[in-house]
Amino acid sequence: MEKPVSKDPAPRKSRKGATPTVRDVARLAGVAPMSVSRALNNPDSVSPDILQRVREVVDQIGYVPNLLAGGLASKKSRMVAAVVPTISGSVFLEMVQALTDALAARGYQLMLGQAGYENSREDALLEAIIGRRPDGVVLTGIMRSEQGRRRLLASGIPVVETWDLTDSPIDMLVGFSHEKIGKAVAEYLVRRGRRKIATISANDERAVRRNRQFADAVLALRPELGMDRAAVPTCIVPAPTTLGSGRTGLRELLAHDPAIDAVFCSSDMMAQGVLLEALALGIEVPRQLAVVGLGDQAFSRDLLPPLTTVRIDGTAIGTTAAQLIIDRAEGKPVEELVRDVGFIIVERGST
Repeated sequence: MEKPVSKDPAPRKSRKGATPTVRDVARLAGVAPMSVSRALNNPDSVSPDILQRVREVVDQIGYVPNLLAGGLASKKSRMVAAVVPTISGSVFLEMVQALTDALAARGYQLMLGQAGYENSREDALLEAIIGRRPDGVVLTGIMRSEQGRRRLLASGIPVVETWDLTDSPIDMLVGFSHEKIGKAVAEYLVRRGRRKIATISANDERAVRRNRQFADAVLALRPELGMDRAAVPTCIVPAPTTLGSGRTGLRELLAHDPAIDAVFCSSDMMAQGVLLEALALGIEVPRQLAVVGLGDQAFSRDLLPPLTTVRIDGTAIGTTAAQLIIDRAEGKPVEELVRDVGFIIVERGST
């Protein structure tokens, strides 16, 4: 029978400044070292009394488990790595928050890496991540680098690609079709009676594909424009997009064709810039100019006028990706490897 927790507030140290060990925790809590490991790594496997005693001692002495040693012993790090293009924009934050919460609820921690929009940076980051052997990797977008793809396949680490769709995922996939978004927004604006439709698009690969489909859909619905995508004015700006790129983008489009009456932006932040520039130029939204964003950020409904945008369920992406990683890491079968979360157009005052 394990003893009640000791009243001694600190472990005996064999040398000055020695770091507390799992044996120190076990001695002070009056339990076996194995019980401490179970309480820290799998709380449901011990009694509430033992769990409380272990946690009290951990708090008292500031014990931090050696995750590297524990990982080597269990072959699990209980760490999942997520790679996002940027943390400066808010479009990916909902997914990251949901991923963090869902993993934490099962005893996993999230390590976040920023790869930018260049494959070379993503490859270098992935090399560092794979070397640390996390229990899973969550990628924002489809892995385009052949080098990165080979490394991930060879590692055997569970991988979830997100924020896109493909017929050939590395492992598992949770996302949506950028091409379908482009087509749906074009159809929406044409149905609203807009005649001179333009777009301001980031230069990253996903935005480019979405923008091409947008232009093709406009041309298909407006045969009098011909088949040249140049008939759909486009302003390309660097990723990540900003409020300022929306303002300058609208000025460039209007310099090209002052009759433009609708703009599709590849982010809500950029669409906000378009609304500000339209206000500065005395252009009435939506009477003279319709504006559509992408992302349905929290501020979008509070703009003047409120922004029509494409809603992507980042919470569903993050939660689903976490569950897929956990299932695979724990040896459970994953029946549906590809999940399409879809999207909706949220109609507000800007159109």
